[in-house]
Parts: sequence; C-alpha cells; structure tokens
Amino acid sequence: MAEILIRNTNERINGEEQVREFLESHEILYEHWDASKLSGELQENFTLTDDQKAAVLKTFEPEIKDLAARRGYKIWDVITLSEATPNLDDLLAKFEQIHTHTEDEIRAIVAGKGIFIIKGPEEIGYFNVELSPGDVISVPENIPHFFTLMENQKIVAVRLFIEENGWIAEPFEDPTFIKA
Repeated sequence: MAEILIRNTNERINGEEQVREFLESHEILYEHWDASKLSGELQENFTLTDDQKAAVLKTFEPEIKDLAARRGYKIWDVITLSEATPNLDDLLAKFEQIHTHTEDEIRAIVAGKGIFIIKGPEEIGYFNVELSPGDVISVPENIPHFFTLMENQKIVAVRLFIEENGWIAEPFEDPTFIKA
C-alpha cells in the first residue's frame, strides 16, 4: 500500500483512503490493483524474459484495458529493474533528475517497490510517494517529478503511454530541491 512522506515536515500519510485523498487533491490518480493475481513465479522475479513480461501484461489485461479506455492510453509495456540490470547505477542517475512530460506518467507496480518524488504547491513542497505491489499512480503532465527505486532496488512495473514514442522528459531546474 502506498505511503506519502512530505519532505519539508517529515509528515507521513498512510492508509489507502488517506493516500488517495491527498493525491487526488493534487490531481494525481491513485488506484490499487490486486497484485496477488500475478503467479508466484513472477512475484519475486526481477529479470523477466519477453514471454514472462507478456504473461504480466496478460494477467493485468482487464485493468490495463480499463485504464486505456478511461484515459486514452495506446500502448503499454513492462519494465524490470534490479541489481541484475546492466548499468543500473547509470540508469538511476538518469531517472533521478527532476523533469516534466507533455503527457502523464503512469506506473502500475506489480512487484518490488519504487518512489515518485513529486513537486507539490509551495506550502507542501516535494513529497515522496512510496509504492508497493498493486499501487497504480499517474503523475499529471507538466508536474515536476522523478521516479527511483527504494532500498531493495527491485521493481516490475507496467507503464502506459498515449504517445507511441513514450514519455519525453523535459529537464526541470529547481534550486529549492534538496536530495534526500
């Protein structure tokens, strides 16, 4: 279940309804899928083959198609990251740059954990959204953010796109951002 950490105050928000309420107040979609639908062999596997990625997409096909119909997504894929990922540190350094997109960035976490760091209004500042299996989040277009892994450095996520070329990151310089 997702948890939020408001970085300026160290306030934590947890519980599905409280998390959803906070995120919706910032126009961020939050939903929860039943991650237990995923077969046991895939729940702890962070080096998926193409066939296994296809099995993940098949498992969550109803949820994916529902989101696509509601929000206009045209394509989707599965991303896996772990200590077995070549150049993981370089990839994370690239991910951990504040940026925006011209479409929303959506991830459905099906295994592992990750964090979106999102810029809220001035009175809130940046906040972390810590995601676990089943959490689905969509950061709206033009909202400064970045995504990274949690300490276990393992994740499997479904990503959905409107543009067929995927998200294009536009760097966002923010001298007020303090890396944790």
